[in-house]
Amino acid sequence: MTEIITVALNKLDVDPKNVRKTYSAEGIKELAATIRADGYRLLQNLIVRRGDKKGRYFVTAGGRRRAALLLLADAGEIAKDFPVECKQREAEDATAISLTENLHEAMHPADQFEAFNVLACEGKAVPDIAARFGTTETVVRKRLALARVSPVLLQQFRDEDMSFAQLSAFTVSEDHERQVTVWTSLPSWNRDPHSIRRALTEAMIPATDKRVQFIGGLAAYEEAGGSVKRDLFDDRNAGYAMDAALIEKLVAEKLEAIAATVRAEGWKWVECSATAPVEFHSMRRYYPEIVPLSEEDQAALDGAQAEYDELAELIESGIADDEAEVKLADVEKRIKALDSRIESYSSEALSLAGAFVFLDYYGRLAIERGFVKPEEVGEAEDGVEGTENIPSASGEENPRVPTMSHSAALLEDLTAHKTAALRIELANNPDVALAAVVHAMLLRVVYPYNSEQSALQLSLTHERLEPSMKDAESCKGLSAFNDLAENYGHHLPGDPADLFDWLMEQPQGMVLSLLAFGAAHSVNAVEKKFTERKRVEQANQLGRALKVTMPDWFETTGDSYFKHVNRTTIELAVAEARGSEAELSVRAAARKSEAVMISDRLIAGSGWLPVPVRIAPAVAEQEVEAESIAQDA
Repeated sequence: MTEIITVALNKLDVDPKNVRKTYSAEGIKELAATIRADGYRLLQNLIVRRGDKKGRYFVTAGGRRRAALLLLADAGEIAKDFPVECKQREAEDATAISLTENLHEAMHPADQFEAFNVLACEGKAVPDIAARFGTTETVVRKRLALARVSPVLLQQFRDEDMSFAQLSAFTVSEDHERQVTVWTSLPSWNRDPHSIRRALTEAMIPATDKRVQFIGGLAAYEEAGGSVKRDLFDDRNAGYAMDAALIEKLVAEKLEAIAATVRAEGWKWVECSATAPVEFHSMRRYYPEIVPLSEEDQAALDGAQAEYDELAELIESGIADDEAEVKLADVEKRIKALDSRIESYSSEALSLAGAFVFLDYYGRLAIERGFVKPEEVGEAEDGVEGTENIPSASGEENPRVPTMSHSAALLEDLTAHKTAALRIELANNPDVALAAVVHAMLLRVVYPYNSEQSALQLSLTHERLEPSMKDAESCKGLSAFNDLAENYGHHLPGDPADLFDWLMEQPQGMVLSLLAFGAAHSVNAVEKKFTERKRVEQANQLGRALKVTMPDWFETTGDSYFKHVNRTTIELAVAEARGSEAELSVRAAARKSEAVMISDRLIAGSGWLPVPVRIAPAVAEQEVEAESIAQDA
């Protein structure tokens, strides 16, 4: 029999028969906020039974609501004896009632998102919604953003064909058509959140872009009137610049301001660029001459260096005053200005050559001086005695010098010097180094009989995996990699002799993709009889860095695993994946073939993997996991 009664809050006790024993403090606060917002009324009555003492009642169902009311009473918002409407039931029904209430399925997240959006559409402000449900404004904004994802994709999430992380990635764009296009165009194995965001933001400029950093970050861009798209699910909340033209304008203005000071040095021309000029590596160039400092400048430099050493010593010893860092920076500027006077370009160089002002590979300002344009090389050569002052950056011999013959020893000596120069120049030029490394890799993996066409002594070993596999045709990873190789094969030039020039013409994104493609050929985590353990450990480290989800690439089945191991291993695997009861059903099988069939059915959908296939966690994570298991035991 159910009876509606009113009981004072301070007469309600926790029911020992209530199956829910643990409550989230944060959840109680949120519930208290919803009760407050509704005039301190409960949407559902508590279910109670008579307590052990006269006039007191046990709360069989509604422990969270009771805890929330007590929180409000402790805060002085309601009285200690606040009247609470309850439904009274008999003691023998208590456990069943409590279990029934707590086993109810929680509201689907997508329904929550849309419910929050309805409130927003009704005109309720984000702060009000947050206060109403006892949560933060950030959480509300995230839920509203999720609700505005394409209904087609929300349905995919409801149907469990899309993860929460994947759905979150779509919030960076509000274009439903674009969202659906990205989802359907990406292959199933490449639908990770990072790939989704990258596809949706390809027309946007991330805050980490070197151009954005050069102008002073998104703050400077916004101050200039630029619009920003924030990613609520990016912990850094860095955002994206939406106006590429404005970014280019701001970069150009800053470069031009710097170029003005370079022009004041007297160069024939000064050119600006947001990237390193492709042609300047092959241009002839003047270099500065060493000029001794005047006595006055040398004395100033000696004094500044002594002052620098003194300040640095004070800072390192921890006894410097608050102004020491500022003073040190000022001294550094003075030393740099004086050092710049040690080198000087001739008036001839200034009248015939120019300078480039640009951003290097890392986004740092670069000023390269002394270059002679190809059409002015003749004038430069006529104006100097010989051409040794304007060497060719490409290393080409001067066409006016006749061909010479050299002994083998001298040839080896000279080319050793040439190699030394190439190494240091390549080390200082990441753009060309990137192309050169990818060039060498691709010669090895795409043009296997042309590796000698690279000057780099890079060795890339690519071991075929098919011989190590029992059923190579069923391997998802191998199939996807072969598809990728075929895709790149349609883009690469047919003649390996054209490869390097082709790479130099490609956008950096394409070259980086090819670098990853080439490097991927050399990955080898295959464990054979005498495999070095350190290599296996590094393979796990690589897997963790890549955030590899192995169940996406390998499914444990009878054919892929169980029929290849003994009965004991099968039983242990099922016990680990499904528990001891499942293990007993396998153990009861009369024949191994039957055990394999049962295990196949039990493991399906569990995501369980054999140890050799897993990406092992880091040592620290293993220790935490072991400690947790020990505590549970």
